[in-house]
Amino acid sequence: MTGRGSLPFALVHGESLVAAASFALEEAGVQLVDFNVPWDELRASGRPVVLHDPLCPLTPPDFIAAAVAAAASGEVVAGCRPVTDTLKQVTDGFVGATVDRDAHVVVSSPVVLPPAVVAEMAVPPDTDDFALLVQRLRAGGAVRLLDAPPLGRRAGEQADLALLEAMSASQGVS
Repeated sequence: MTGRGSLPFALVHGESLVAAASFALEEAGVQLVDFNVPWDELRASGRPVVLHDPLCPLTPPDFIAAAVAAAASGEVVAGCRPVTDTLKQVTDGFVGATVDRDAHVVVSSPVVLPPAVVAEMAVPPDTDDFALLVQRLRAGGAVRLLDAPPLGRRAGEQADLALLEAMSASQGVS
């Protein structure tokens, strides 16, 4: 939530992004945990930890449930979306060649940490930047990237919420 301004509290379909994300977690069968719960309690619980970015408020509950189920293998699972922007190399301040975007993904939500991974983490993961979190997790072991549906996209600014609402309305989701 830090560094995101008021965007997590903006409205999508009449609910704050935080509330919409929470509703999706509950509908997926994920037990919500307050940030005040000590990390050691989560480590000792023997349960996976599901990190869901409120800036991905319309991530479908069935996708979240599928990510949790996939993490039962013991691998960290992270939702991701294809890169749609043109990527360019920059060298010494100069724009260079186009980078193959098919070799890249945009990390979205959720990131599911299986119990064994949670137990090994002495401190809670930094959730301010999911892409950086996944990069760090990949350095420590396998991370399975799971293709998130279009509604799992991240809102980077207020204008993105209108697109999410239009996409969800066209799919009969509100």
